[in-house]
Amino acid sequence: MIPKAKDIMTTDPITLAPDMEISAAVRILLERGVNGAPVLNKQGEVLGVLCQSDLIAQQKTLALPSFFTLLDGLIPLSSEHEMEREMKKIAATTVEDAMSQPAVTVGPETPIEEIANIMVDRKLYTLPVVQNGELVGVVGKEDLLRTLIPE
Repeated sequence: MIPKAKDIMTTDPITLAPDMEISAAVRILLERGVNGAPVLNKQGEVLGVLCQSDLIAQQKTLALPSFFTLLDGLIPLSSEHEMEREMKKIAATTVEDAMSQPAVTVGPETPIEEIANIMVDRKLYTLPVVQNGELVGVVGKEDLLRTLIPE
């Protein structure tokens, strides 16, 4: 039998609120020893995920976009939207400003091979497990690694 998300997920995950201050969220992640946590609105819907990598992004410098000239016009080599998103993360004061969104989620029946592909291909290491629009757990990279240990 191939293990699924429901077999390896944490069923009582730490969650964060979008209006929480960054410093409080960092404290929670560090004290609980987790890489990231789902961000839920008041209705319990998953809005995004705040990971340590999102918080580390605040420490980087903003790369100014490169341009090239074509027929006397300047054409940016990166999108304006990407630069705005990067500036918002660097200046974030709340979880909502720093989190990765929209959240990439999996279902309880998602096989671990698919979870591993998402983690590797998209560099996402905290995946909320959602069933019928409700958060039922979280699969982190540690949960996946535990499957490699023989019982």
